[in-house]
Amino acid sequence: MHCAVGTAVAHWRGAPDGPGAEHHVEWTVDEDITWAANTRPAPSPTPGLSQDAGRVVFRGRLSLTEDSVAVLDMGGALILFDLAGPRPPDGADGSWIEVHVGRDRVSVWPYLP
Repeated sequence: MHCAVGTAVAHWRGAPDGPGAEHHVEWTVDEDITWAANTRPAPSPTPGLSQDAGRVVFRGRLSLTEDSVAVLDMGGALILFDLAGPRPPDGADGSWIEVHVGRDRVSVWPYLP
């Protein structure tokens, strides 16, 4: 898929519209944030979407909630993650991070407002 912040391969869960079709989408990521394992500080404070060795790399600003949910803001696209231990370090809330997820764990659905 191609979007304003980058390109990556993900499972499309909508009707097969063919190459080049444009959609508003909703992301589903079936992997938790695990600090220092699949999540780390981002090298730059800009939103991004890319691939690295069969993994999808999401880069955005992290917001943490009290109920162990993380929200990643990728240039206005919000992706929800659960937090697996250990919890991100103090100061991580509001910081720029990268989350590396196996591409088989990422799905994109058509969003119909």
